[in-house]
Amino acid sequence: MADYKALEDLVIQVRRDILRQVHKVNSGHPGGSLGCAEFFVALYNEIMERKDSFAMDGKDEDIFFLSNGHISPVFYSVLARSGYFPVEELNTFRLLNSRLQGHPTTHEGLPGVRIASGSLGQGISAAIGAALAKKLNNDNHIVYALCGDGELQEGQNWEAIMYAAGNSVDNLIVTVDLNGQQIDGSTDNVLPLGNVRAKFEAFGWDVLDIKEGNDLKAIIPGMQKAKERTGNGKPVCVLLHTVMGNGVDFMMHTHDWHGKAPNDEQLENALSQNPVTLGDY
Repeated sequence: MADYKALEDLVIQVRRDILRQVHKVNSGHPGGSLGCAEFFVALYNEIMERKDSFAMDGKDEDIFFLSNGHISPVFYSVLARSGYFPVEELNTFRLLNSRLQGHPTTHEGLPGVRIASGSLGQGISAAIGAALAKKLNNDNHIVYALCGDGELQEGQNWEAIMYAAGNSVDNLIVTVDLNGQQIDGSTDNVLPLGNVRAKFEAFGWDVLDIKEGNDLKAIIPGMQKAKERTGNGKPVCVLLHTVMGNGVDFMMHTHDWHGKAPNDEQLENALSQNPVTLGDY
């Protein structure tokens, strides 16, 4: 049984980490990071079967690929607070020679990072490759990937989506962060995605919706249901309906905070809405 109070405390602390990381260097992507805080906390604490130590081959454990790499602040925070590296290292976000670059990369050797991401549209393809490798290795664990909704405007995604269904890659769960926003505006205004569920289903995927994508009590059972539907001949897609900037009132429901850091006054306001729970780094 999930300890929701402890998980909520972690979500609040992760929000603080996100805000403080991007504020310190006046650079980064707080909006999408805040919108996925609950998802990452649920994934790493309740959903994935993972080892305490990190190995790049990921044998005999569930593994995760972040496709929309610009939301690295939430990824780094949850990795650190899950024990992959010291929480204090969050202080080095986006600094020269840091392992915590603006978009995750592998050559710095940061535990938890399996691919370089940030050039959008590639994460599903990488996850498919890992899922096929697990099948070859008779490893029954699951491969997870997260991508953004605006990212689905990239054509490579649909080649990968077609391939996964055509080859019964049924140990794969792809979550789409459906926040309806991207760097230049709403997805409806930039390039409408239409019915995303119908598209995935037409390509042969099993699709689930989590309508309350910022509610741990919806995310955890929703992702557990997705796990139960693996191994049935189809890849699984989870449509996670989130709010960009969730948890900070002036950042919510707008693309304005896709890639903009708060100033000193805005940071103070945002942090006051998310008081310390587990201790700042």
